Order: sequence, then structure tokens, then C-alpha cells
Amino acid sequence: MPHTVQGVVSRAKGAPVELVDVVVPDPGPGDAVVDVQACGVCHTDLHYRDGGIGDDYPYLLGHEAAGRVSAVGEGVVGLEVGDFVVLNWRAVCGVCRACAAGKPWYCFDTRNASTPMTLADGTPLSPALGIGAFASKTLVAAGQCTKVDERLPAEQAGLLGCGVMAGFGAAVNTGGVTRGQSVAVIGCGGVGDAAIAGARLAGATTVVAVDVEDRKLEWAKGFGATHVVNSRSEDVVTRVQEICGGVGADVVVDAVGRPETYRQAFEARDLAGTVVLVGVPNPEHTVELPMGDVFGRGGALKSSWYGDCLPSRDFPMLADLALQGRFPLADFVSETVGIGDVEDAFAKMQRGDVLRSVVVL
Repeated sequence: MPHTVQGVVSRAKGAPVELVDVVVPDPGPGDAVVDVQACGVCHTDLHYRDGGIGDDYPYLLGHEAAGRVSAVGEGVVGLEVGDFVVLNWRAVCGVCRACAAGKPWYCFDTRNASTPMTLADGTPLSPALGIGAFASKTLVAAGQCTKVDERLPAEQAGLLGCGVMAGFGAAVNTGGVTRGQSVAVIGCGGVGDAAIAGARLAGATTVVAVDVEDRKLEWAKGFGATHVVNSRSEDVVTRVQEICGGVGADVVVDAVGRPETYRQAFEARDLAGTVVLVGVPNPEHTVELPMGDVFGRGGALKSSWYGDCLPSRDFPMLADLALQGRFPLADFVSETVGIGDVEDAFAKMQRGDVLRSVVVL
């Protein structure tokens, strides 16, 4: 039978979120109900609240989550009640042209739950990234549930579902960072620091962190940055080139997504180097590049969707690396908070006080 739980809902653009009753229906064919144990407070949730993603209000926020499966629908295979899972927002279909081409991380027909969760009056909710996990239960497609080692604390495991995976994947999957390379990362929030940690794990010997705040640059050192550049007081392109042998970095990750940071990334890379855009841009922004440089520099300009990850492959790998002490997942958790503290967590995030606040349910 359906369950009524408390959930964090955004009703209107820019309005403070509310903690209200949410009705979670029984799972339909191919669906699963997950008892959420922890959910990170991500910038994407703030974008939903502020109308930066769409206007399909009301939104049930929260998507960076881990928990246990409590029910499965008809036809679900490979997932059972009691499984400890991280939720993902790209449940691949297996049959679209990207999947058929052997590139399921680009799946063009990802799955979500077959029926909506609702407010108590029956109003359908739009779950953030098809998940909606600022609630003690949520309904998702079974393919959005990725099993990982249950020894990993839920407040750490949930972060694999978005920001950490996006940053790590931007460096390792999209950027293809490998041994001995130089890397620059512009923007040292959670995504940028995950890119830094991923680059070091992949064997990069020079990793330059770029940000406007000294506090964030100190955090970046803890994740493996070998050099730091404060772009308020130093010219980013000149300094990155100087640090990287006078020629620029092999891979530059833009974890901000603004025209000026993308231009910096483009100019700070070496010949035949790679630029990776993982910061989500404002759709209204544009960037101009000289075509002579686009041609003459060679290399690649790439966008990284969700770190070009395959959840079934990458989530368990990162969980295992964290348990082995080889990936500093625990260091991304700045604080744990209650479900009624999301608005306050948004404010801390906007001030740059935290990498991640994590709601524990």
C-alpha cells in the first residue's frame, strides 16, 4: 500500500523549501521503493528551487542518495528487498542507439519511475533528476538503483550518485587522465575536488587547483592538488602555463561552467590538450573562441555528462576504493544535518562554507 512520508518540496521559483507530506505509491512494473538513509545537498537541488532547470513545480528535491530497497515491482531482476544501493539519475535503457553502439553512458532514453509521487492532495511531484530523495522513502526505476558494498557509510555512499561521480568521471572518463600528465581544475567545490582526487588517483603528477577563495584552495590541497592559483590575484592562463613547463596542462577541467572560465580552460591547455566542461552552464551564456586557435591547438573540447559514468561499473569501483583508503570519499562530507535543515544547508553552500551537507534520515 502507498506510504506517506515527510519530504522537502519546492513549490515556486526562489521560495524557501517546505517539509510536507509526500505520498509514495507502490512500485509499478520495473520500479523500486528505496528507504533513503542519507542524501547530499547538491547545487542541482538549489538550481531546481531557483528555477534554473525548469518550471515543473512542485519539485521533490534531493538526488544524491543511498539507502535500502524496501519493495520492487513486477519484472524487476537483479535487485532484491534489503539491497544497499546508491541512486543514479541515468538508468540506461540498453536498446537506444548509444547503448547499441556500446556507449551506454550516453544513453538517450534513461528510465524513471512509471508513476509519480504526489502531495497529499494528489498533486503530482517532479522528483529532482528523477529521484526525489529528501524523504525517508522514494520511488525510482529499478535501474536507478546501483548496489554497492554495504560497509560504506550511507552519508558517504550517497555522494557517489552525483557530485563526486561527476568530478571523478570528468577527469578519468572524459578527460582520460593518465600517468605522468598535468591537469588543471578550475573551480574547487565538490565536483572540482573530486576531479582533483580522480586525477591524482589516475597518476597525474602535476595537478593545479584554481579558485577565487583561498579556503577552497586549501581544501583542494587535501584532495591532491600540487599547486594552487587564486584567480582573483593571479592570471590563470599564465600561471597554469608556467606551472606546467611553460606550455600548459594536458587536461583542463572547467568545473564552473562560465564563459570566462571556459576561455581560461581553452587557453591554459597544452597543444593537443583536452578541455572538459563539467560545470553546468547557464543556458543563456555563450562563448566565443578564435577559430584559428581551435584549429591550430588541436586536441579536444569535451562536455562531461555525469562524468560519462556507467553507474553499474563506476559506483562499486569508487565504493571499493573508498573502503581501501585509496579515494578520500569521507572528506567530502562537511556535516550531517536533519531533513528540516535543507534551506540552511543551501545558504552554507552559497557562502562556500561546506563541500557537502548531507541529510541523514
